[in-house]
Amino acid sequence: MMTDQVGQRRIATSEYAQYACLDELLDLQWPRTEAPAELSFIITTQVMELYFKLLVHEWKAACAKLDVDDVRGAIVDLRRGHGVQDALVASWEALRTLTPAEFDEFREAFGAASGIQSELYRDLEQQLGVPYPSRPAVPSLEEASARLLERRGLSGWQAVYENSREQPELIDLGEALYDTAERFTRWKQRHLLSVWRSMGAKVGSAGTSGADWLARGVHQKYLPELWTVRTESWV
Repeated sequence: MMTDQVGQRRIATSEYAQYACLDELLDLQWPRTEAPAELSFIITTQVMELYFKLLVHEWKAACAKLDVDDVRGAIVDLRRGHGVQDALVASWEALRTLTPAEFDEFREAFGAASGIQSELYRDLEQQLGVPYPSRPAVPSLEEASARLLERRGLSGWQAVYENSREQPELIDLGEALYDTAERFTRWKQRHLLSVWRSMGAKVGSAGTSGADWLARGVHQKYLPELWTVRTESWV
C-alpha cells in the first residue's frame, strides 16, 4: 500500500500503479523525526540510489558492446547514461535550500548512515576504473575500452587522437567516455556544495571529516587518459 508523509495508507489499483509497483515504492519513506525537511532528504537519497542502479545497468551494457566491437551501440548506452547523470546532478536541487538548522533537526536520527556506504556508488567507481581490491570485480569501462583499442592495434587514447581522421568512431567513443567521467566529477562537486551549505565543516556521519574529506576527491579525474590527451596539440 502507498503511504503518505504522516503514515496514512491509500490503495492504488490502476495498471499504472501495478506496473510501476507504486504501492511498494511509496511505502518506503519513513522519517524518524518530525522535522519537515527529513522527507525530502530521504526521497532524494532514494532517488539517487535508483539512478545509480540505472547507471550501473547502462554502463554494463556499454561494456558488453565494447567487448564485441559494437562501438556505436556502446556510445548509445553511454549517452543514455549521460541523461541519467544529468538527472543525478539535478537531484541536489531538492536539497539546495536545506539550512544547517533544518539538517540538525534530523541528523542524529540516522546515526552513522552515510552516502559513502553506498554499494552502488562503489560499483560505479569500479566501472570507471577505481580499484576496490576487497570487492568483487564489475565490468569496467576503462578496461573494456582499453581492450577495444588493443584489438584495433592502438596503444591508448593518444594514438586514437593522433589519428582522428582514421578512427572517427573511436573519437566519438572517447568523447562520450570523457562526458561520462566529467559528469561523475560534477555530481561529486554538487555533493560537496550541498554539504558545505547544510553542515559546513562538521564531522561527517560515518566518521569522516565531512566536507574536507569530500573536497580532497572532488577534482578526481576518472578515465584519466582521456583528460591527459587534451594537453596535446592536435593541429
